[in-house]
Parts: sequence; structure tokens; C-alpha cells
Amino acid sequence: MDAGQVAAFLGVSLLVIVTPGQDTALTIRNTLAGGRRGGIFTALGVVSGQVTWALAASAGLAALLVASQPAFTALRLAGAAYLVLLGLQLLAGALRARRAAPPTAPAMRRLEPRTAYRQGLLSNLGNPKIAVFFTSLLPQFGATFWTMLPLGLCFAALTLVWLTAYAVAVAKAAHVLRHPRVRRALDAVTGTVLVAFGVRLAAER
Repeated sequence: MDAGQVAAFLGVSLLVIVTPGQDTALTIRNTLAGGRRGGIFTALGVVSGQVTWALAASAGLAALLVASQPAFTALRLAGAAYLVLLGLQLLAGALRARRAAPPTAPAMRRLEPRTAYRQGLLSNLGNPKIAVFFTSLLPQFGATFWTMLPLGLCFAALTLVWLTAYAVAVAKAAHVLRHPRVRRALDAVTGTVLVAFGVRLAAER
């Protein structure tokens, strides 16, 4: 792959990565719940999912999933249901906090790193659009397993850097973002976004 192809791949990858999506929303949510560590472990979970998809796409397995309508639909609906569940949990917490007097931050147990990792992993693995993305992008820049896999790993590494930066930034602003009213608003917005992503994912054909 020449320098022009590398630049094109990096350009497409960066554009996709920096576009806010469900993984970004989940990273912000888990950083608020578990601090910088929670956000970073969420990012690690997301990237683990991407590495899995990269391996599957490079081996041709993801293409089989995309071609199998029942399997693809089942994965899409499972991923959508998971996002909606996470979103509803946030909305319920924000509603409970709003009814409390005096105002308090939404009640949420301290998020354990392994829970944050699992949520990031399931969020990414449950998003079949990643399978479609890798099966359509990687073959444009590589023709074999050993040429496509490094590209997928590069995409995952860039994602890890970006989401980690998000987690660090949110953690630094935590003293403001965890103010009861601000936290309630953020939980309400993030919960709504996750539900919206879930509903959109379920409705896609």
C-alpha cells in the first residue's frame, strides 16, 4: 500500500472515529459514573470489539454475517435492545434525582472497571454497522488477511486514543459535570441519545 492509500485510509478512519456515536456517548456516561478509569476501560471494551470485528472481516467471517439476514437482524436487535436498556437506566436515574429534595446527583453505584469494559465491548459487538464498515472499508486497501488485519488494528488504536482523550477531558471537568443539576441534565441527554441510537439501530434495514 503506497503513501496515498495510507493517507486515504487514515483520513476515512479519523472522520468515522471523531464523529460522535453510541461508543462516545457510552464513554462519557461511564466516565461520569466511574471516573477516568471507568471511561478508559469502556474505551478498551469498545476497541476489543473493534479488534474482534477486524479479525472477522479479515478472515471473511463478517461478510458471511452481513450476508445472512437472520443472523444480521438478530445481532442488530440485540444491540439495539442493549442500548435502549442503558439509556432507560440513565433516564430513570435522572428522574429519581429530579424528584428528590433537596436536589441530589442521580443515584448510581460506582462503576467497576470490569463492568465498564463489558459495556463497551457489548455496545460495539452489538453494532452490526461496524461489521458492514469493516467489510466495506478494509478490502479497499488490502486483499489478504495479513494486509487487512493491520489496517483494522490501526483503526482500533486510533479509536482508543480518541475515546481515552474523551475520558480524560470529561474526568477533568468532573467537578462541574457532577453538580446535581448538571449531572441530571447530562444523564437525561445521554440516556436519550442512547435510546435514540438503539431505536435507530432497530429500525434500520
